Amino acid sequence: MALFSGRFRDPSSTEYDFISSITVRCPNCEKAARVVPAPEDSEPIGRMLFRPRRLICGSCGLSRVWSGRHATLSRGTAQPATDPYFGVPLWLQIETRHGWLWAYNLEHLDLIHRFVQASLRERAPWYDTGQTMTLVARLPVWIKRAKNRDEVVRAVSRIHASLVAA
Repeated sequence: MALFSGRFRDPSSTEYDFISSITVRCPNCEKAARVVPAPEDSEPIGRMLFRPRRLICGSCGLSRVWSGRHATLSRGTAQPATDPYFGVPLWLQIETRHGWLWAYNLEHLDLIHRFVQASLRERAPWYDTGQTMTLVARLPVWIKRAKNRDEVVRAVSRIHASLVAA
């Protein structure tokens, strides 16, 4: 994870920036697996969200292909999050007393960690970037509150430790 610097500058990331590789719980063996773009999809034309995907588990050898037209991005923290393609639970998630904290991959988790840990959070005006709602702007209020900072940082550390243990 990144070193603590007291200042966070919003990189204007969206959830689409983190779906190229998603760490999930294998539906077959319950170990860490990955959802990645299918290797046969070499055309970079079209939106990243609807490109064919493959669920791959290195532990049990499970391999599934998704080439549908319907993907559901996780919203909210009231229930455990699932990946947009296969609907299997995310590996990087944990329940807190406020709700579920989750991330698609380590880069997503690192962004949340840097945002929560910073005492000064800056973002560019919407007219500079053209985006009104970035990923960190869409985070639930309980994650953004300074009074929950220690709890959220501990939860991020536990999520990170669960991946290392796997």
